[in-house]
Amino acid sequence: MAYSGDDYCFGCGEKNPIGLHLNFELVEEKVVAKKIIAKEYQGYSNVVHGGIVTTLLDEAMGNFVQKKYNEQAMTGRLEIRYKHPTPVETELKISAWQESQRRNIIFLKAAVETPDGTITAEATAKFAVVSLK
Repeated sequence: MAYSGDDYCFGCGEKNPIGLHLNFELVEEKVVAKKIIAKEYQGYSNVVHGGIVTTLLDEAMGNFVQKKYNEQAMTGRLEIRYKHPTPVETELKISAWQESQRRNIIFLKAAVETPDGTITAEATAKFAVVSLK
């Protein structure tokens, strides 16, 4: 099956009108994005929905592979640890980095952080590099 990008990704696609529009930059062996999550994406009052937090982490790790290796990868396994409520309407720092690699499997970590340095959620994952041509 061939995959192609149409800039409609929910996490980073600029053309998706309801997407998160995340924009990651490669900085010192990590990808980093800053984002304020609107109240429309909350679960409990003033707390980002857990599924959106998971999306932030997953998207960061996928973007790491893309930015670092100019390759596309798909999530093979993803584990999330929610440590603190992630606040809506607050600038969040989302980052991801590589732990190791075995052939086409890349082991990654990611975190969501508030301005005071509190890590609200973290993830570990295995991503498989795939050919999208």
